[in-house]
Amino acid sequence: MTNLRFLDPDGSRYGLPTYPWGTAWVLAEDLATRKQLAAMNLRPGTTDPVAQLMWRSRRAPDGVRTAALYRISEAKPKDQFTEARARALAAAMRARRTCPTCRQVFVYVIPTSLGECPACHEGGTPEAWELEVAA
Repeated sequence: MTNLRFLDPDGSRYGLPTYPWGTAWVLAEDLATRKQLAAMNLRPGTTDPVAQLMWRSRRAPDGVRTAALYRISEAKPKDQFTEARARALAAAMRARRTCPTCRQVFVYVIPTSLGECPACHEGGTPEAWELEVAA
């Protein structure tokens, strides 16, 4: 059973056209969430959603959760994952695994709460199993 209090197709109550969970595909055929667009290998064509889904949830602080809806007709193809993007991502992850104090590269991300590897934080030396093996 859908909660019809969330049905606001003209947007007068919630600012955006709003549909109850599970009814948007029936009431507005050209709308999809980001996850649904991604499954179609698409991304939103605009930054602003054109409508929203709304449903009751115990997990939300106010008891209501929302999901943005975008027009499928305005969606664009997802950007390709190029070799340059892969190199940039690998470099960023390596920087997150490098201790700023001892400059060792670890197999795990350095905890931001410590700001350095646990060994440097405790004043010791890193264990061999923690270090990235040089190729």
